[in-house]
Parts: sequence; structure tokens; C-alpha cells
Amino acid sequence: MNFIVSSSALLKQLQHIVGVIGSNIVLPILEDFLFEIEGKKLTVVATDLETVMKVEVDVEANEKGKVCIPAKILIDALKNTPNQPLTITIESNYEISITSDNGKYKLMGENPANFPKEPVPDGQPLLSMPAKALVTAITKTVFATGTDDLRPAMTGVLFELTEGEGVKFVATDAHRLVKYTRKDLGINDTRNFIVPRKPLNLLKSALPSNEENVEISVSENHLFINHPALTMSCRLIDARFPDYRVVIPTETPYEMVIDRVDFQNALRRVSIFSNKSTNQVVLNLAGSELHLTSQDIDYSSEGNERMKCEYNGDDMAIAFNARLLIEMLSVSEGDQIKMLLSTPNRAGLIKPVDETEGEDLLMLVMPLMVNQ
Repeated sequence: MNFIVSSSALLKQLQHIVGVIGSNIVLPILEDFLFEIEGKKLTVVATDLETVMKVEVDVEANEKGKVCIPAKILIDALKNTPNQPLTITIESNYEISITSDNGKYKLMGENPANFPKEPVPDGQPLLSMPAKALVTAITKTVFATGTDDLRPAMTGVLFELTEGEGVKFVATDAHRLVKYTRKDLGINDTRNFIVPRKPLNLLKSALPSNEENVEISVSENHLFINHPALTMSCRLIDARFPDYRVVIPTETPYEMVIDRVDFQNALRRVSIFSNKSTNQVVLNLAGSELHLTSQDIDYSSEGNERMKCEYNGDDMAIAFNARLLIEMLSVSEGDQIKMLLSTPNRAGLIKPVDETEGEDLLMLVMPLMVNQ
């Protein structure tokens, strides 16, 4: 069996899915891509047993067939090959020859029968939404997931579908919480499931941010994503997501409105001089002025900066982890954000002042104890 494919087109598609292949391989076959030729299409599959990603590439071929090809050596070869047609030949013993304008290269493939079978959806799509909307939802939430495997529910994003209310995407690591709501999606079912961080990050990078619809299906244990550019399935997290509603303050009488980019840049500058383990920056609010301070006693360093804001409330000093605030401001949109506060020991809420119709973004960050 042989086929002809563009080296750059093949490399581009393989780079979308190579991230699935992990470093701790439990089976040697998981280091391979599964190549399957049918008609004029090459389908390439990568898996780590938990996540499966699949892309298609146009090829010239006269017969169908399958083979497993080692991913690392193929990617490295393609990265160092100029854009040109490649002729790939697979022998009956799975020996692979790659012929280019400059030379010929050989490597050993493996029997495709040993490649793990992928799960299949067992029902109709649960939800259809533009790819751009899904990428936005992932971008605004996945950064806030936790990394503690002892709390598996927090290592993924909660998809909360409510009939007639849209979809909520929620992530938390116990220090911060992000809730992103899409009210403009027609939902005819009520379902909750938790999607792991790794496949969401892969999807965010690989999925084109366009208006083409993504179909989302769910079985008892798996999520299925179907888009014209790629398909993905992943195992869901079997755990109970914490009741995030109880930690969102219902009374936040004080409000600060400030330029988002200026605030973010000030936090970056001042946090350079903060303690490296806490990244603590104190926000001193009084009148129409915000005074940011930080210090690291161990290195006798200190940062101070003042900036204008609109503040409605009593004078207050409240401390936060600057790194968390910077990340949250990075995914917010618009020129200004508002921070809703109550007391120095209660969570602060961050919301964009101007929100896109049909969307709602709410971010919560826990305060640190102010060092006196």
C-alpha cells in the first residue's frame, strides 16, 4: 500500500493531536499514530487510553489499509522536511518507506490490530455549539482547574447543562473559582459532567475558533466532540463536583471599577517584589485611589504603586495572590473590570463591566491574610 501526501499538511494535522501521547507510556503501541487510508482520506488517531483524538488529511491513494507509525520519529522527520509531496509505502511486514525529493527513509511500523479501540457514542448529540464558543468557554475556565489528584473533581471543568437556562462551565482549585455561562444555547436536557484538564487544553489548541458547529455527546463514562476538523473522545472524571454556589458571596456592598490592562500591568510590576511563595499584593482602597503594596522580608524588597480607580465603599486593605489575579484578568475581556468586595477576609468577585450578550463571566478569588 502506498499514498502521496503533502509534508506540511500532514505535519500540521499531526501537531494537533501529538499532545495526546503522554510521557508515561503503559503500552509501546501508545507511542504510535494509527494511520488509516480509505478513499482519498487519511485518518490519523492518537490515544493515551483516556483521550482519543482524530484528524483527517487529503491524500492520493488507490487502496485502503492501516498501519501504526512511531509518532516521535515521524514528527521529527516532517519538521525537518521542506514542503513537498511525500510518497509513503507500507509493506506487508509493516516496514515503512518515506520518499521525498531529497531522499528515502525507512522505519518499522506496527500491527494496527494492536492499537486500542476507541469508544463510540451511544446516543444523539446532547449539545451543538459554535467551535468559537467552545474554545472561549475552555479558555475562560480551564486555567482555574486544580492539580491535586487527591481531589479529582477539581482537576477538570464542570459542564452544567440546564434545560432552558443554557450551559455553565465551572472550574475551581479552592483558591479561585470561575463560572462562565452561555445563555444563548438551546438546551433540551439537564446534565452535569466533569471533563479533565488535559483533553480540554488539547481541544483549545487544536479546534479552529470559527462558527462551524461542534456536536457534543456524552455516554456514561465518556465525552465525545465532533467537528469537521477533528474528533475527540475522553474519559469523564467520576467524582462529585463541590457545590460552588455556597462559596459565592451574596452580599458585596463595595465595588471598585478599574482599567483592566492597567491593573494587570501594575500587579505584574508590584508582584516582582512580593514573597515568591505567596505572591501577596495588598490592595489599599480609599476614595478614588488604589494603592498596591508588596514586600518580601527575606530579601528586604518592597513594591509600591498608586493608580486611579472608581471605588464605592469604606476604606479597606485586602490581600490577594497576584498571580491568580493576573491570570483571571487575562481571560476577562473589555476595557474595564469591576471587583466586588465585602470584608478583607471574604472572597472578592471579578466581573467585566461590559459583557457580551448571551454570556456571563463571574470570577471569585480568595483573599490572603494581610501581613501587618
